[in-house]
Amino acid sequence: MAHDGSLKVILGSLAGNGAIAAAKITAAVVTGSGSMLGEALHSVADCLNQLLLLVGAHQAQKPPTESHPLGYGRSAYFWSFLVAVMLFFGGGVFSLREGIEKLREPEPIAHVSVALIILAISLGIEILSLTQAARELSRRRGEVPFFRYLRTTTDADLVVLFAENSGDVFGLVVALLALALSLYTGDSRWDALGSLGIGALLTGIAGVLSREVASLLLGERADPSIERAFREEAALDPALGPVLRVLTVQQGPDQVMLAAKLEAQAGHDAVALAEAYNRLEARVRARCPEVKWQFLEPDTTD
Repeated sequence: MAHDGSLKVILGSLAGNGAIAAAKITAAVVTGSGSMLGEALHSVADCLNQLLLLVGAHQAQKPPTESHPLGYGRSAYFWSFLVAVMLFFGGGVFSLREGIEKLREPEPIAHVSVALIILAISLGIEILSLTQAARELSRRRGEVPFFRYLRTTTDADLVVLFAENSGDVFGLVVALLALALSLYTGDSRWDALGSLGIGALLTGIAGVLSREVASLLLGERADPSIERAFREEAALDPALGPVLRVLTVQQGPDQVMLAAKLEAQAGHDAVALAEAYNRLEARVRARCPEVKWQFLEPDTTD
């Protein structure tokens, strides 16, 4: 399965969003608020998204087969990409549509205080979920700056969850402000503007996530530190010639394929060369356990 930390964060968010979705749906029916309805559907979409992330995490750990010799690691990226698409259509587009309709035909909002209480409680729960995701990201990033890690990490499920939780928090703040202004001014168009704001926020997040996850799905280079480690380990063995070319591909969370060409050394027979390659593979695997496949080939500079 995926990182225990990732699973804990996903399951925690799923439990919280399930409770929040039920409360928001009830409040949306009672109040008739467009912002609340948009938030309710956002939470329902979040629950579905987290279920998809769990499916992806499970499938990514399936062992290689004859039809998929490099395993199913990219399944995690496929399902994460679906989550980004669902976030766009399931939350963003619907909220925009709801806001436009409410602007065209404003409707009075009933029981605003009920909606405000539910939104405030939901905000507290979402902040806890966001904090949990941020802590897991901070644990993994080490010395890498936080936002740089978000841009470069291959832990797509956790990044998607962090972005989703961030969107939830900001969306709830927007909904709270919109409803509060509607209550204060008596003008329900503030609620419609809140729905438009939530829709714009969700579509923006979905667009960024789609671009980042699509890059991994298509086959992105693994962390450059893996190539550096390979070159350093190869240089330690006098039986090996200089490294001519290294290619790495991220096949899934903690799953990397590495292929390399090394200059053939004169005077070494095939058996000695194979033994040297085996030693190198073992050292690289010990240093970078995420490298699951290594393909080494002797070559010349001509």
